[in-house]
Amino acid sequence: MLDDSTPAALRNFALEVYFSKWEFAAKYHLTASDAQSLSLSQLLAHATPADRERFDQLHLGYTETFGSRTLRAAIAATYDAITPADLLCFAGAEEAIYVAMRVLLQPGDHAIVITPNYQAAETLPLGICAVSGVALDADNNWALDLDLVKAALRPNTRLISINFPNNPTGAIPSQAVFAGLVDLCRSRGLWLFSDEVYRLIEREAAIRLPQAADVYERGISLNVMSKSYGLPGLRIGWLAAQDRSFLAACERYKHYLSICNSAPSELLAEIALKAREAILARNRAIVADNLDRLDSFFAEFPSLFDWRRPDGSCVAFISYKGADGVERFCHRLVEETGVLLLPASIYKSDLGPVPTDRFRIGFGRSNMADGLAVFRDWLITDR
Repeated sequence: MLDDSTPAALRNFALEVYFSKWEFAAKYHLTASDAQSLSLSQLLAHATPADRERFDQLHLGYTETFGSRTLRAAIAATYDAITPADLLCFAGAEEAIYVAMRVLLQPGDHAIVITPNYQAAETLPLGICAVSGVALDADNNWALDLDLVKAALRPNTRLISINFPNNPTGAIPSQAVFAGLVDLCRSRGLWLFSDEVYRLIEREAAIRLPQAADVYERGISLNVMSKSYGLPGLRIGWLAAQDRSFLAACERYKHYLSICNSAPSELLAEIALKAREAILARNRAIVADNLDRLDSFFAEFPSLFDWRRPDGSCVAFISYKGADGVERFCHRLVEETGVLLLPASIYKSDLGPVPTDRFRIGFGRSNMADGLAVFRDWLITDR
Protein backbone atom coordinates (compact mmCIF):
# COMPACT_ATOMS: atom_id res chain seq x y z
CA MET A 1 0.00 0.00 0.00
CA LEU A 2 1.23 3.49 -0.84
CA ASP A 3 1.37 6.10 1.91
CA ASP A 4 3.06 9.42 2.69
CA SER A 5 6.45 7.67 3.01
CA THR A 6 6.28 6.46 -0.59
CA PRO A 7 8.81 8.18 -2.91
CA ALA A 8 7.38 11.09 -4.87
CA ALA A 9 7.56 9.16 -8.13
CA LEU A 10 4.97 6.73 -6.78
CA ARG A 11 2.99 8.99 -4.48
CA ASN A 12 -0.75 8.77 -4.85
CA PHE A 13 -2.37 11.64 -6.71
CA ALA A 14 -3.95 13.15 -3.59
CA LEU A 15 -6.57 15.25 -5.36
CA GLU A 16 -7.82 12.41 -7.53
CA VAL A 17 -7.87 9.98 -4.60
CA TYR A 18 -9.98 12.46 -2.63
CA PHE A 19 -12.25 13.10 -5.59
CA SER A 20 -12.68 9.38 -6.22
CA LYS A 21 -14.36 9.22 -2.82
CA TRP A 22 -16.30 12.48 -2.79
CA GLU A 23 -16.66 14.13 -6.21
CA PHE A 24 -19.81 12.27 -7.20
CA ALA A 25 -20.94 11.30 -3.71
CA ALA A 26 -21.10 14.83 -2.29
CA LYS A 27 -24.33 16.69 -2.98
CA TYR A 28 -22.75 20.15 -3.25
CA HIS A 29 -19.47 20.28 -5.16
CA LEU A 30 -18.06 23.63 -4.03
CA THR A 31 -14.48 22.88 -5.00
CA ALA A 32 -14.91 22.08 -8.70
CA SER A 33 -12.03 23.32 -10.79
CA ASP A 34 -13.93 23.77 -14.05
CA ALA A 35 -16.37 26.29 -15.43
CA GLN A 36 -20.00 25.30 -15.95
CA SER A 37 -20.30 22.61 -18.61
CA LEU A 38 -22.68 22.46 -21.54
CA SER A 39 -24.96 19.62 -22.54
CA LEU A 40 -24.35 18.04 -25.92
CA SER A 41 -27.43 19.73 -27.34
CA GLN A 42 -26.35 23.11 -25.96
CA LEU A 43 -22.93 22.76 -27.54
CA LEU A 44 -24.31 21.59 -30.87
CA ALA A 45 -26.58 24.64 -30.90
CA HIS A 46 -23.39 26.65 -31.47
CA ALA A 47 -22.46 24.60 -34.54
CA THR A 48 -22.79 25.93 -38.05
CA PRO A 49 -25.11 23.89 -40.31
CA ALA A 50 -22.03 22.48 -42.04
CA ASP A 51 -20.38 21.42 -38.78
CA ARG A 52 -23.63 19.89 -37.53
CA GLU A 53 -23.81 17.86 -40.72
CA ARG A 54 -20.18 16.80 -40.20
CA PHE A 55 -21.04 15.65 -36.68
CA ASP A 56 -24.12 13.68 -37.80
CA GLN A 57 -22.11 11.93 -40.54
CA LEU A 58 -18.91 11.48 -38.52
CA HIS A 59 -16.96 8.30 -39.15
CA LEU A 60 -15.95 6.66 -35.85
CA GLY A 61 -12.49 5.54 -36.89
CA TYR A 62 -9.00 6.44 -35.81
CA THR A 63 -7.89 10.06 -35.97
CA GLU A 64 -4.56 11.75 -36.67
CA THR A 65 -2.11 11.47 -33.77
CA PHE A 66 -1.40 15.22 -33.85
CA GLY A 67 -5.13 15.98 -33.85
CA SER A 68 -7.38 16.69 -36.80
CA ARG A 69 -6.24 19.50 -39.09
CA THR A 70 -9.46 21.42 -38.61
CA LEU A 71 -9.23 21.17 -34.82
CA ARG A 72 -5.62 22.37 -34.84
CA ALA A 73 -6.65 25.27 -37.07
CA ALA A 74 -9.32 26.24 -34.53
CA ILE A 75 -6.81 25.98 -31.67
CA ALA A 76 -4.18 27.98 -33.58
CA ALA A 77 -6.71 30.80 -33.96
CA THR A 78 -6.50 31.30 -30.16
CA TYR A 79 -2.77 32.17 -30.39
CA ASP A 80 -0.87 35.07 -31.91
CA ALA A 81 2.14 33.29 -33.40
CA ILE A 82 1.23 29.59 -33.34
CA THR A 83 0.18 27.72 -36.48
CA PRO A 84 -1.55 24.33 -36.73
CA ALA A 85 1.88 22.76 -37.28
CA ASP A 86 2.94 24.02 -33.85
CA LEU A 87 0.29 22.00 -32.00
CA LEU A 88 -0.11 18.46 -30.68
CA CYS A 89 -3.40 17.30 -29.20
CA PHE A 90 -3.82 14.91 -26.28
CA ALA A 91 -6.50 13.09 -24.32
CA GLY A 92 -6.75 15.88 -21.77
CA ALA A 93 -4.07 17.97 -20.08
CA GLU A 94 -2.74 15.22 -17.81
CA GLU A 95 -1.46 13.14 -20.73
CA ALA A 96 0.20 16.24 -22.16
CA ILE A 97 2.01 16.98 -18.88
CA TYR A 98 3.19 13.39 -18.60
CA VAL A 99 4.52 13.26 -22.14
CA ALA A 100 6.20 16.67 -22.00
CA MET A 101 8.08 15.83 -18.79
CA ARG A 102 9.20 12.47 -20.17
CA VAL A 103 10.45 14.05 -23.38
CA LEU A 104 12.16 17.08 -21.83
CA LEU A 105 13.81 15.67 -18.72
CA GLN A 106 16.53 13.08 -18.10
CA PRO A 107 17.87 11.68 -14.80
CA GLY A 108 20.83 14.08 -14.74
CA ASP A 109 18.69 17.18 -15.23
CA HIS A 110 17.21 19.65 -12.78
CA ALA A 111 13.80 21.33 -12.95
CA ILE A 112 12.18 24.20 -11.06
CA VAL A 113 8.46 24.08 -10.26
CA ILE A 114 6.40 26.79 -8.57
CA THR A 115 4.27 25.80 -5.58
CA PRO A 116 1.45 25.36 -4.76
CA ASN A 117 0.57 23.68 -8.00
CA TYR A 118 -1.36 20.87 -9.66
CA GLN A 119 0.34 17.80 -8.19
CA ALA A 120 1.36 16.29 -11.53
CA ALA A 121 3.54 19.35 -12.18
CA GLU A 122 5.92 18.25 -9.44
CA THR A 123 5.34 14.51 -9.00
CA LEU A 124 6.07 13.65 -12.63
CA PRO A 125 9.40 15.56 -12.81
CA LEU A 126 10.38 14.17 -9.40
CA GLY A 127 10.08 10.70 -10.86
CA ILE A 128 12.75 11.61 -13.41
CA CYS A 129 15.27 14.07 -11.99
CA ALA A 130 16.11 16.56 -9.24
CA VAL A 131 13.45 19.22 -8.72
CA SER A 132 13.42 22.44 -6.69
CA GLY A 133 10.30 24.26 -5.60
CA VAL A 134 9.81 28.01 -5.65
CA ALA A 135 6.90 28.99 -3.41
CA LEU A 136 4.49 31.76 -4.27
CA ASP A 137 4.33 34.29 -1.44
CA ALA A 138 1.11 33.69 0.47
CA ASP A 139 1.59 36.93 2.40
CA ASN A 140 1.92 38.99 -0.78
CA ASN A 141 -1.06 37.92 -2.87
CA TRP A 142 0.76 34.76 -3.92
CA ALA A 143 3.41 36.75 -5.78
CA LEU A 144 6.21 35.08 -7.74
CA ASP A 145 9.67 36.29 -6.69
CA LEU A 146 12.10 36.14 -9.62
CA ASP A 147 15.05 36.35 -7.24
CA LEU A 148 13.95 33.06 -5.69
CA VAL A 149 13.75 31.51 -9.15
CA LYS A 150 17.26 32.72 -9.93
CA ALA A 151 18.53 31.38 -6.60
CA ALA A 152 17.11 27.95 -7.43
CA LEU A 153 18.97 27.68 -10.73
CA ARG A 154 21.70 25.05 -11.07
CA PRO A 155 24.20 24.39 -13.86
CA ASN A 156 22.05 21.44 -14.98
CA THR A 157 18.67 23.23 -14.78
CA ARG A 158 16.74 22.42 -17.94
CA LEU A 159 13.15 23.45 -17.29
CA ILE A 160 11.03 25.88 -15.30
CA SER A 161 7.37 24.91 -14.83
CA ILE A 162 4.73 27.54 -14.06
CA ASN A 163 0.94 27.54 -13.70
CA PHE A 164 -0.92 30.86 -14.18
CA PRO A 165 -3.68 31.62 -13.43
CA ASN A 166 -2.58 29.38 -10.60
CA ASN A 167 -4.34 26.30 -9.27
CA PRO A 168 -5.31 26.56 -6.43
CA THR A 169 -4.72 30.26 -5.67
CA GLY A 170 -5.89 31.97 -8.86
CA ALA A 171 -2.77 34.16 -8.72
CA ILE A 172 -1.32 35.86 -11.81
CA PRO A 173 2.09 37.57 -11.77
CA SER A 174 2.55 41.00 -13.30
CA GLN A 175 3.39 41.41 -16.96
CA ALA A 176 6.86 42.61 -15.88
CA VAL A 177 7.53 39.52 -13.76
CA PHE A 178 6.39 37.23 -16.57
CA ALA A 179 8.60 39.06 -19.08
CA GLY A 180 11.50 38.80 -16.65
CA LEU A 181 10.95 35.06 -16.36
CA VAL A 182 10.99 34.68 -20.15
CA ASP A 183 14.20 36.71 -20.33
CA LEU A 184 15.77 34.51 -17.64
CA CYS A 185 14.84 31.34 -19.52
CA ARG A 186 16.14 32.77 -22.80
CA SER A 187 19.45 33.78 -21.24
CA ARG A 188 20.00 30.21 -20.01
CA GLY A 189 18.35 28.34 -22.89
CA LEU A 190 15.79 26.84 -20.52
CA TRP A 191 12.44 25.35 -21.42
CA LEU A 192 9.48 27.25 -19.96
CA PHE A 193 6.55 24.90 -19.43
CA SER A 194 3.47 27.07 -18.91
CA ASP A 195 0.19 25.57 -17.70
CA GLU A 196 -2.38 28.03 -19.06
CA VAL A 197 -5.58 26.04 -18.58
CA TYR A 198 -7.32 28.89 -16.72
CA ARG A 199 -6.34 31.59 -19.18
CA LEU A 200 -9.25 33.74 -20.40
CA ILE A 201 -10.99 33.74 -17.00
CA GLU A 202 -9.16 36.63 -15.35
CA ARG A 203 -10.46 39.30 -13.00
CA GLU A 204 -9.87 41.73 -15.87
CA ALA A 205 -8.36 41.36 -19.33
CA ALA A 206 -5.58 43.84 -18.57
CA ILE A 207 -3.81 41.37 -16.27
CA ARG A 208 -3.97 38.49 -18.75
CA LEU A 209 -0.52 37.09 -19.51
CA PRO A 210 0.81 36.29 -22.97
CA GLN A 211 0.93 32.63 -23.91
CA ALA A 212 4.45 31.29 -23.48
CA ALA A 213 4.50 29.58 -26.86
CA ASP A 214 3.66 32.87 -28.57
CA VAL A 215 6.51 34.87 -27.04
CA TYR A 216 9.36 32.44 -26.44
CA GLU A 217 11.05 30.00 -28.80
CA ARG A 218 11.42 27.46 -25.98
CA GLY A 219 8.04 28.20 -24.43
CA ILE A 220 5.53 25.38 -24.17
CA SER A 221 1.89 26.27 -23.58
CA LEU A 222 -0.46 23.71 -22.09
CA ASN A 223 -4.20 24.15 -22.51
CA VAL A 224 -7.35 22.07 -22.45
CA MET A 225 -11.07 22.26 -23.09
CA SER A 226 -11.80 21.31 -19.47
CA LYS A 227 -11.33 24.47 -17.41
CA SER A 228 -12.11 27.88 -18.93
CA TYR A 229 -14.32 26.31 -21.59
CA GLY A 230 -16.06 24.00 -19.10
CA LEU A 231 -15.92 20.90 -21.29
CA PRO A 232 -13.88 18.28 -19.38
CA GLY A 233 -15.94 15.44 -20.79
CA LEU A 234 -14.42 16.01 -24.21
CA ARG A 235 -10.94 15.01 -22.92
CA ILE A 236 -9.17 17.27 -25.40
CA GLY A 237 -5.97 19.08 -24.44
CA TRP A 238 -2.92 20.27 -26.33
CA LEU A 239 0.64 21.52 -26.27
CA ALA A 240 1.69 24.53 -28.33
CA ALA A 241 5.37 25.14 -29.09
CA GLN A 242 7.49 26.81 -31.73
CA ASP A 243 10.02 23.97 -31.48
CA ARG A 244 8.57 21.33 -33.78
CA SER A 245 11.27 18.79 -32.96
CA PHE A 246 9.95 18.79 -29.39
CA LEU A 247 6.41 18.21 -30.65
CA ALA A 248 7.62 15.39 -32.92
CA ALA A 249 9.25 13.66 -29.95
CA CYS A 250 6.03 14.06 -27.95
CA GLU A 251 4.04 12.57 -30.81
CA ARG A 252 6.28 9.48 -30.77
CA TYR A 253 5.64 9.13 -27.02
CA LYS A 254 1.89 9.50 -27.49
CA HIS A 255 1.98 6.38 -29.68
CA TYR A 256 2.45 4.39 -26.44
CA LEU A 257 -0.44 6.09 -24.64
CA SER A 258 -3.72 7.23 -26.20
CA ILE A 259 -2.38 6.94 -29.81
CA CYS A 260 -5.06 9.36 -30.98
CA ASN A 261 -8.05 11.29 -29.72
CA SER A 262 -11.76 10.55 -29.96
CA ALA A 263 -13.20 11.69 -33.30
CA PRO A 264 -16.47 13.02 -31.77
CA SER A 265 -14.52 14.86 -29.07
CA GLU A 266 -12.26 16.49 -31.62
CA LEU A 267 -15.15 17.79 -33.67
CA LEU A 268 -17.06 18.96 -30.60
CA ALA A 269 -13.96 20.78 -29.35
CA GLU A 270 -13.63 22.43 -32.75
CA ILE A 271 -17.24 23.58 -32.59
CA ALA A 272 -16.67 24.99 -29.10
CA LEU A 273 -13.53 26.84 -30.12
CA LYS A 274 -15.30 28.44 -33.07
CA ALA A 275 -17.96 29.63 -30.61
CA ARG A 276 -15.43 30.48 -27.90
CA GLU A 277 -16.47 34.11 -27.43
CA ALA A 278 -20.05 33.15 -26.58
CA ILE A 279 -19.03 30.23 -24.36
CA LEU A 280 -16.37 32.22 -22.51
CA ALA A 281 -18.73 35.19 -22.02
CA ARG A 282 -21.25 32.83 -20.42
CA ASN A 283 -18.64 31.29 -18.14
CA ARG A 284 -17.19 34.66 -17.13
CA ALA A 285 -20.68 35.84 -16.20
CA ILE A 286 -21.22 32.78 -13.99
CA VAL A 287 -17.86 33.37 -12.30
CA ALA A 288 -18.65 37.06 -11.74
CA ASP A 289 -22.03 36.26 -10.18
CA ASN A 290 -20.49 33.63 -7.93
CA LEU A 291 -17.73 35.97 -6.79
CA ASP A 292 -20.41 38.43 -5.69
CA ARG A 293 -22.04 35.60 -3.74
CA LEU A 294 -18.73 34.69 -2.12
CA ASP A 295 -18.08 38.30 -1.17
CA SER A 296 -21.39 38.35 0.72
CA PHE A 297 -20.96 34.87 2.18
CA PHE A 298 -17.49 35.37 3.63
CA ALA A 299 -18.37 38.86 4.90
CA GLU A 300 -20.77 37.12 7.32
CA PHE A 301 -17.96 35.08 8.89
CA PRO A 302 -14.86 37.32 9.20
CA SER A 303 -13.64 35.46 12.28
CA LEU A 304 -13.53 32.16 10.37
CA PHE A 305 -12.28 33.02 6.89
CA ASP A 306 -9.79 35.32 5.23
CA TRP A 307 -11.32 35.87 1.77
CA ARG A 308 -9.84 37.79 -1.13
CA ARG A 309 -10.94 37.64 -4.75
CA PRO A 310 -8.29 35.85 -6.82
CA ASP A 311 -6.72 37.36 -9.94
CA GLY A 312 -8.09 34.72 -12.26
CA SER A 313 -9.38 31.16 -12.73
CA CYS A 314 -12.49 29.80 -11.04
CA VAL A 315 -10.76 28.55 -7.87
CA ALA A 316 -9.33 30.22 -4.78
CA PHE A 317 -7.26 29.07 -1.78
CA ILE A 318 -8.94 30.48 1.33
CA SER A 319 -7.56 30.73 4.85
CA TYR A 320 -9.63 29.07 7.57
CA LYS A 321 -9.12 30.52 11.06
CA GLY A 322 -11.20 28.13 13.15
CA ALA A 323 -9.62 26.42 16.15
CA ASP A 324 -10.55 22.95 14.85
CA GLY A 325 -8.19 23.27 11.86
CA VAL A 326 -8.97 23.11 8.17
CA GLU A 327 -8.67 19.32 7.80
CA ARG A 328 -11.28 18.51 10.44
CA PHE A 329 -13.43 21.40 9.24
CA CYS A 330 -13.54 20.15 5.62
CA HIS A 331 -14.13 16.53 6.61
CA ARG A 332 -16.98 17.41 8.96
CA LEU A 333 -18.53 19.70 6.38
CA VAL A 334 -18.74 17.08 3.65
CA GLU A 335 -19.76 14.25 5.96
CA GLU A 336 -22.49 16.22 7.74
CA THR A 337 -23.85 18.34 4.87
CA GLY A 338 -22.55 16.98 1.57
CA VAL A 339 -20.71 20.26 0.87
CA LEU A 340 -17.32 19.42 -0.66
CA LEU A 341 -14.18 21.56 -0.27
CA LEU A 342 -10.52 20.59 -0.74
CA PRO A 343 -8.41 20.85 2.44
CA ALA A 344 -4.80 22.03 2.35
CA SER A 345 -3.39 18.50 2.68
CA ILE A 346 -4.40 17.86 -0.93
CA TYR A 347 -1.78 20.43 -1.95
CA LYS A 348 1.01 19.05 0.21
CA SER A 349 4.27 19.42 -1.70
CA ASP A 350 7.47 17.40 -1.67
CA LEU A 351 9.31 20.57 -2.70
CA GLY A 352 8.61 22.76 0.32
CA PRO A 353 5.92 23.95 2.72
CA VAL A 354 2.46 24.95 1.54
CA PRO A 355 0.17 26.81 3.98
CA THR A 356 -1.77 24.25 6.02
CA ASP A 357 -4.71 26.48 6.96
CA ARG A 358 -6.25 26.73 3.47
CA PHE A 359 -9.03 25.12 1.50
CA ARG A 360 -9.83 25.34 -2.20
CA ILE A 361 -13.22 26.61 -3.22
CA GLY A 362 -14.45 26.54 -6.81
CA PHE A 363 -16.87 29.09 -8.25
CA GLY A 364 -17.25 28.27 -11.92
CA ARG A 365 -20.52 26.37 -11.76
CA SER A 366 -24.06 27.69 -11.91
CA ASN A 367 -25.45 25.90 -8.84
CA MET A 368 -23.17 27.50 -6.25
CA ALA A 369 -26.00 29.33 -4.46
CA ASP A 370 -27.58 26.06 -3.29
CA GLY A 371 -24.34 24.77 -1.79
CA LEU A 372 -23.55 28.08 -0.12
CA ALA A 373 -27.00 28.15 1.52
CA VAL A 374 -26.38 24.72 3.08
CA PHE A 375 -22.83 25.76 4.04
CA ARG A 376 -24.13 28.95 5.70
CA ASP A 377 -26.84 27.15 7.67
CA TRP A 378 -24.30 24.60 8.96
CA LEU A 379 -21.89 27.33 10.05
CA ILE A 380 -24.62 29.19 11.92
CA THR A 381 -25.97 26.03 13.57
CA ASP A 382 -22.56 24.55 14.36
CA ARG A 383 -21.21 27.72 15.95
